[in-house]
Amino acid sequence: MIGVIGIIISLGLLMYLAYRGWSVIILAPVLALFASLFAVFSGGDVHLLATYTESFMSNLANYVRTYFPIFLLGALFGKVMDDSGAAKSIASFITRKAGKGKEIWAVVLSCAIITYGGVSLFVAVFAIYPIGVALFRNSDIPKRLLAPAIALGAFTFTMTALPGSPQIQNAIPMKYFGTDAFAAPILGIVATLIMLFGGMWWLENRLKKYKAAGEGYGDHNDSHLQGIDESNLPSFLFSILPILVVLIGNLIFSKLVFPNVNGSYLETDYGTTLSAVAGNWSLLCALLLGVILAILLNYKRFPNGIVNCLKDGVQGSFLAIMNTASEVGYGNVIKTLAGFTIVATAIVNVSSNPLIGTAISSSVLAGVTGSASGGLSIALDTFGKTFLEWANTAGINPQVLHRVAAVACGGLDTLPHNGAVITLLGVCGLTHKESYINIGMLTVVIPLISCAVIIILGTFGIC
Repeated sequence: MIGVIGIIISLGLLMYLAYRGWSVIILAPVLALFASLFAVFSGGDVHLLATYTESFMSNLANYVRTYFPIFLLGALFGKVMDDSGAAKSIASFITRKAGKGKEIWAVVLSCAIITYGGVSLFVAVFAIYPIGVALFRNSDIPKRLLAPAIALGAFTFTMTALPGSPQIQNAIPMKYFGTDAFAAPILGIVATLIMLFGGMWWLENRLKKYKAAGEGYGDHNDSHLQGIDESNLPSFLFSILPILVVLIGNLIFSKLVFPNVNGSYLETDYGTTLSAVAGNWSLLCALLLGVILAILLNYKRFPNGIVNCLKDGVQGSFLAIMNTASEVGYGNVIKTLAGFTIVATAIVNVSSNPLIGTAISSSVLAGVTGSASGGLSIALDTFGKTFLEWANTAGINPQVLHRVAAVACGGLDTLPHNGAVITLLGVCGLTHKESYINIGMLTVVIPLISCAVIIILGTFGIC
């Protein structure tokens, strides 16, 4: 019982201190060892230094080994699209086409298109924010709705549900289930429609409510933001082409190229299988093509030069993957403690339906760590093999497991202590009190509803 108390206190401190702005890279190992101390006091055979070097660091390093190329190329692609002005060109084009009265739609769709194309959600926040300010201010839309609109476009369906998404949350399940980024396309599209139209219904109703109460844009210290200067932006065609290359390239590599490659050498020489790595390989090749094309099309548009742009992208990838890898290391230490056995048993015994178990484990652990990718990795490391065996026995396609796991991790991950939420509010100059109720509805409640729907459909064989 003491061990369970230690885990609960450790998790509580992780959420609270992360919410207060502490670095997860510092918190994760310290609090993992803190929880381990309680296991020692309860009579467990735990060695703190070995726990740190052989468990925490080993799992952190393994995560980096597996996913760093995706983080690196994703960060490079996002930085190239941002510095070249391509992301802003896409947002400007959508804004013009949306027209008056569709400002919220313009922000949501701008974020959705660039994140679905491979731009990281953090880049999307910084790229779209100035455009959103100009739109909302000119139309006197309450600014408190800007952060939720960005969150809907960047943090939800393009991250977890849309088939082919190159975001890391959609890439992680491929390793465990032998799937690709286009797994369970029908379920992915259903979840996307629920999140997009459910979220827009919520935003439009909140706008009507605020307007009826006489609330406008408000008094905010952002008069220096004038939207975007379109005089030196690349054309929409040159801006959207790299995104199309990433998406179409991923599809071609996933469905036509690597399935026809002889991968027998992988089993004998590397101890893995083609199905386990083909999804990652497809995504890496597609992102690499996207980066190269974006540079070639816009090589004169980088204000600080291409070399500095790439250097900044590389540096940005380090922090992103280390934050997530630290959370994975933390989670893997926790799961070795005796107290976690109680938690694991409870999750496994919730239902004999592997889809429900997958959803609960992914969502709960994402909420605990404040990271969709971190929680998903821990959940699949711990339970993935069990749920896959159950699914095979029940005749459930592994693609369904992939999509349910991905959508589920995008539910409780955006609780108030989530780093992306804190960053978004900081960039927008808003507080949790002003905007989090709307953010929570769009990124927690509605995604969980969509997950429940696709679990029902997936149970009946829809894929």
